[in-house]
Amino acid sequence: MRPALPLALALLLAGVAGWASRAPPAPPLVPVSLDAAPELRWLPALQRFDLGFLRAAMARILGDTVPKWVHVVMRKAAGELERLLPRPFTGEIRGLCAVLNFSLADCVLLNLAYESTAFCTSIVAQDSTGHIYHGRNLDYPFGDFLRKLTMDVQFLKNGQIAFTGTTFIGYVGLWTGQSPRKFTISGNERDKGWWWENAIAAFFQRRSPISWLIRTTLSESENFEAAVYKLAKTPLIADVYYIVGGVSPWEGVVITRNRGGPADIWPLDPLNGAWFRVETNYDHWKPVPEKDDRRTPAIKALNATGQANLTLEALFQVLSVFPVYNNYTVYTTVMSAANPDKYMTRIRNLG
Repeated sequence: MRPALPLALALLLAGVAGWASRAPPAPPLVPVSLDAAPELRWLPALQRFDLGFLRAAMARILGDTVPKWVHVVMRKAAGELERLLPRPFTGEIRGLCAVLNFSLADCVLLNLAYESTAFCTSIVAQDSTGHIYHGRNLDYPFGDFLRKLTMDVQFLKNGQIAFTGTTFIGYVGLWTGQSPRKFTISGNERDKGWWWENAIAAFFQRRSPISWLIRTTLSESENFEAAVYKLAKTPLIADVYYIVGGVSPWEGVVITRNRGGPADIWPLDPLNGAWFRVETNYDHWKPVPEKDDRRTPAIKALNATGQANLTLEALFQVLSVFPVYNNYTVYTTVMSAANPDKYMTRIRNLG
């Protein structure tokens, strides 16, 4: 039987009941075999989508998001891209480009464009029994395209699920993912200005794109502590917030990143009442701008829920409170690494 929502949370949701409570659809679930050659591994996924629609979406995002001077720089450096891109991303992007008839430079720029304007809300929380839950809304422009290009991906090694993530077809990185029975990760943009100038300079220094590090961490790190260390220390092309959840009590943290390393580590502290952490797109120790305060409504909804009532369903409802859930929300994911089969993504605002 479906548990009743706490009354206080139900009241918070009442104003958006018709908007948020309609059953949102799940995205396609796509297997990607890491045992296949990088150039080939995304081809079965591409067959699930309208390639004409995907090409139009890519052209629109490249045209509206990437400054003209960046196009010029990347095309002049086309010969260097093979050397700069780390494996397996080089081969994967090359394989996607071959099918879509885009240049390698444009496909790399598309992957960077997705990193530049992702506004999000992420929550990691611990219930009264010590179970860790993790949820996120990904808010992004071009939702009319991206809602139709979103997919859950099961990355397979030797026929077994190595890790799971949510992404857009044509994008090889992950903003959201889970390593089963180990940890979960989400990333939120931290924009300090001059994004493209800093990112392109760092890219040519062979620093990692934000979402590629999430995927690499899901693939390589053996536990929560190793994941936090890798996400905190690896040089990046841009600042970011990494939110990480584990499988044991206290294993939840928000990592505020500069390009070179951590600016702040903000762990759960349930013994002192801090059983959840909410991160949007602003440093947690600073006030949020009044025009974009998703933090306060999320905190109110979590307190209304209560630690004893926390479940993945309750967390989904918290992420459905306005303006945490808003016109730019493309998808919501809730997950718990201790129960990997419960990983759930829903497309929002569809239609």
